[in-house]
Amino acid sequence: MMDHLANTEINSQRIAAVENCFGASGQPLALPGRVLLGEGILTKECRKKPKPRIFFLFNDILVYGSIILNKRKYNSQHIIPLEDVTLEMLPDTLQMKNRWMIKTSKKSFVVSAASLTERKEWISHLEECIKHLLSKTGRQPCREPAAPWIPDKATDICMRCTHTKFSTLTRRHHCRKCGFVVCADCSRQRFLMPRLSPKPLRVCNLCYRQLLAEKKKEAEADRRQTEPIPSAMQGYEPSSGDDSDKSDDEKAEQWPADTEFYTSQVSWSSFHS
Repeated sequence: MMDHLANTEINSQRIAAVENCFGASGQPLALPGRVLLGEGILTKECRKKPKPRIFFLFNDILVYGSIILNKRKYNSQHIIPLEDVTLEMLPDTLQMKNRWMIKTSKKSFVVSAASLTERKEWISHLEECIKHLLSKTGRQPCREPAAPWIPDKATDICMRCTHTKFSTLTRRHHCRKCGFVVCADCSRQRFLMPRLSPKPLRVCNLCYRQLLAEKKKEAEADRRQTEPIPSAMQGYEPSSGDDSDKSDDEKAEQWPADTEFYTSQVSWSSFHS
């Protein structure tokens, strides 16, 4: 079906219509071989509260944005290569039904559909496109997806120290490594994670120590690989001692991960057949 629609006039018109809805704020979407397969509205879990977002599924990318006027104007365009996408089914909660998580190496987030049937359609189309792309490129699925941010309303206290209470004066922050909601004292450190950003990002104290330990191990492994092998010399005995730093690992506070705080009442448009 994708190959059949790739060079048709109707496909070109549909893609042009999506570009026009995003206007000058969006990127060009028309490419040779690109096909618009379907569109619809999903409820996306955002930091402050759940919000409806328009989603467009192409055969190689997933595009979503904020709704200004439905079917007429969108902004805040995001483009996700499907090769970088993995999916995780999530159970229903009292606040949210028909949930699943879209995971990528740069950003992961939870969405919900208006009905079970519509969720099945989205999942089926996404999995088919991802499988097709990976088979063409020979790439492996994303193995280290970014952690989703826990919503602000999920907790009134810091999820690391568990005693700092948030208020209008005490701000909430998010660790970019684990996604926990933390206070300023528990997230003063910054760490460079090139997979997420070219600039150092805020991380909680626990993740900072873990990242430092991982970096130290990688540096030690690189040093051993590049270290020249000493020649065999009579009377020479290499040192058998090794230096190691011992540190107590801090145990992460457990936090219930099944709490969600939004509902979905969203209309849908069907997939193109």
